[in-house]
Amino acid sequence: MKKTLFLVLCVFALMIGAYPLMYAFVEPKNTFLSSKSPELLTSMIWKTAFFSHIIFGGISLFIGWRQFGNKFRQRYLRLHRIIGWIYATSVFISSLSSIYLGIFANGGFTTSLGFVFLGIAWFATTLYAVICIRKGNFTLHRKMMTYSYACTFAAVTLRLWDPLLIKITENPELSYTLVSWLCWIPNLCFAYLINKKNNDTDMQPE
Repeated sequence: MKKTLFLVLCVFALMIGAYPLMYAFVEPKNTFLSSKSPELLTSMIWKTAFFSHIIFGGISLFIGWRQFGNKFRQRYLRLHRIIGWIYATSVFISSLSSIYLGIFANGGFTTSLGFVFLGIAWFATTLYAVICIRKGNFTLHRKMMTYSYACTFAAVTLRLWDPLLIKITENPELSYTLVSWLCWIPNLCFAYLINKKNNDTDMQPE
């Protein structure tokens, strides 16, 4: 069961991680950009933040899942460190961009707040994870990286929640407001349960 869930996570991560490639082949009018005002679309700052967010967010989602698993870390420690630094750098760029983009989110203040808080949580958990590993605190580093990737995985859960909520509420704007919070808070709760289980396992006598 555990392996199956991990496989599903990997498949979703790879699929949504490759999502930014769509913008190289699809007309803007057929993408998320069509929902934005002409003023935003002509803003170089907003466009730079948008493409920085989706490109580096895609990278972090695409490679982050590989960091989990004791066997991989033990067998390929140097590769684990390289992927970790690429992941952390990508998250820093994408999360800071997302905080700025959140201000202009569709759906008003409550929606903006949801996405801004997600960006802050994403940046903060990743930064703390980096600080922990620099100090040699491997246990706390692992926990914070679990929280970090839970935030990264919001890119997947957003796309799962949104059509479901639209079908339930029949109100796209309300659904988007709800999804701005549901795409990441349950993820963090699930990450907490994973960390708690790992902590309980670590404390068991050999």
